[in-house]
Amino acid sequence: MNISLVVFDLDGTLISSHETIYQATVEALRRIGIKKEIDQNKFNTMIGWHFEDIFKVYDFKVPDFEDFINIYKSIYFDYIHSSYLYDGVKKTLEFLQAKKISTALLTTKGQDQAEILVNFFDIGFGLNYIMGRRPGIAHKPSPEPLLKICQDLNVDNSNTLIVGDTEMDIECGRNAGARTCAVSYGYRTAEELKALSPDFLIDNIAKLEYIVNGL
Repeated sequence: MNISLVVFDLDGTLISSHETIYQATVEALRRIGIKKEIDQNKFNTMIGWHFEDIFKVYDFKVPDFEDFINIYKSIYFDYIHSSYLYDGVKKTLEFLQAKKISTALLTTKGQDQAEILVNFFDIGFGLNYIMGRRPGIAHKPSPEPLLKICQDLNVDNSNTLIVGDTEMDIECGRNAGARTCAVSYGYRTAEELKALSPDFLIDNIAKLEYIVNGL
């Protein structure tokens, strides 16, 4: 197996961000007049989904979704200190760079927000490409954003490994013909991830070194 590109999800894969996402969501909803009870434990199991799908589970609809998103993004960084990098992230990025393996970020966060977060957590040194949500490009689990990363970096999709903690990441990779690696320390259980049949399942990001080295 020849891995030339490793593509990472953000939330639940590189960054533990559930507290920030939850607090910003509740406050943004409050500001548009929605004071629906949001069970946090249940909310955490849906991180990675799109907000519209999450709100359906709680049985309410946001009348002006664009207004909600704008408020959410404007206050997100008020709660950023509740987020942190998982252990081993920087060391793993350094390892991949030293191996001359290209790296990319693929997140459903907006492009501007993704770039700010990369800078905030000081991981830009280890990423060759940042793909946030962009107009006109479908989002995970569509293969479109992953295929665009491969095309722009001139890497064959079959030599690409996507690493993430949800079904969105695994389905995206499979749909694109890439290898898939699920991480069990994020927002899905190991049992849920096993049911998706990823190529690899790890409980620590540092174990990517074994995969890349073919061990």
